[in-house]
Amino acid sequence: MEIIKTKQSRRDQVDFEHLGFGEVFSDHMLSMEYRDGQWCEPQITPYGTIEIAPAICSLHYGQIIFEGLKVFYSRSGALHLFRPQKYHERMNLSCQRLCIPEIDFTVFIEGLKELIRLDKEWIPRKKGYSLYVRPFIFASDSFLGVKVSETYRYMVITSPVGAYYKEGINPVRLITSTEFIRAAKGGLGAAKTPANYAATLLPAEEAKKKGFTQVLWLDGIERKYVEEVGTMNMAFVIDNELITPPLEGTILPGVTRDSVIHLATEWKVKVSERRISIDEVFAASKEGRLKEAFGTGTAAVISPVGEIHHEGKKIIINDNKIGPLAQKLYDEITGIHYGERLDRFGWIYTV
Repeated sequence: MEIIKTKQSRRDQVDFEHLGFGEVFSDHMLSMEYRDGQWCEPQITPYGTIEIAPAICSLHYGQIIFEGLKVFYSRSGALHLFRPQKYHERMNLSCQRLCIPEIDFTVFIEGLKELIRLDKEWIPRKKGYSLYVRPFIFASDSFLGVKVSETYRYMVITSPVGAYYKEGINPVRLITSTEFIRAAKGGLGAAKTPANYAATLLPAEEAKKKGFTQVLWLDGIERKYVEEVGTMNMAFVIDNELITPPLEGTILPGVTRDSVIHLATEWKVKVSERRISIDEVFAASKEGRLKEAFGTGTAAVISPVGEIHHEGKKIIINDNKIGPLAQKLYDEITGIHYGERLDRFGWIYTV
């Protein structure tokens, strides 16, 4: 792997005590070309602009996928990459859906390790902060016509980050959308591709103007079953049951979602991956059976939901406070991130 180091680090220009999310980027980036039916050797270079042709097909037809995972400075000083095998698996599933050539795990992980080690001084040491890693692949042929590209470019950039939501671990406010849908079966809902997110931008902006954090998406056919929030999977605690919508091709197979299911199962919590309607959620709230609601995702980890609005009605969940299971899950997962809790499932990859 060719490595070209930057001549002047930009690290001193960054306020590591007040980081946003995805706003500043580390000194280096990784790049790898696909041509003649195979991936070439990767290269690490200083972070900067890239040159593309105006007719590059990914700009016109959206043949792009991406991923997002995190690196943490552990209590012992080791660098912890959380569940890279699972993120790699999901990346290749997205590749399959978008007709993009897959990347071998060895190539994936070795490239990440080199890049992370080179920019390790960019990893925040403050609890709750991390280095966000963004791998992505885009089609690089130049043509105007709907067809599969023959060349691709894989890149990885990294960004020191703080909390994804300004609310942090405090409850967020959600609203359903009756006009728009995010995904339908057979579409791109389970792939981490820009089109999946572009569909959510307009309703999300409208929700923010009304004072909500995000949209709580319902299914695209009956408009009644809860699916996910645009940036995280959803879970509800009704009575003593943890309920999360099933993976049926319309929602992203979240790595944090999977981690939550593993932990809750180990703790003997009843876990159900099943369809749950927004009417069931509201009825459970009215009956006093809805104990908690929270989102799960790489960016926020656990994001408690304190309020949901649907067709002019609203419910307040757990007195607008984080619930005990959500708190326990957050503490356990972040504890594993930072080496403060035992990694019982082998989720941590030490760089």
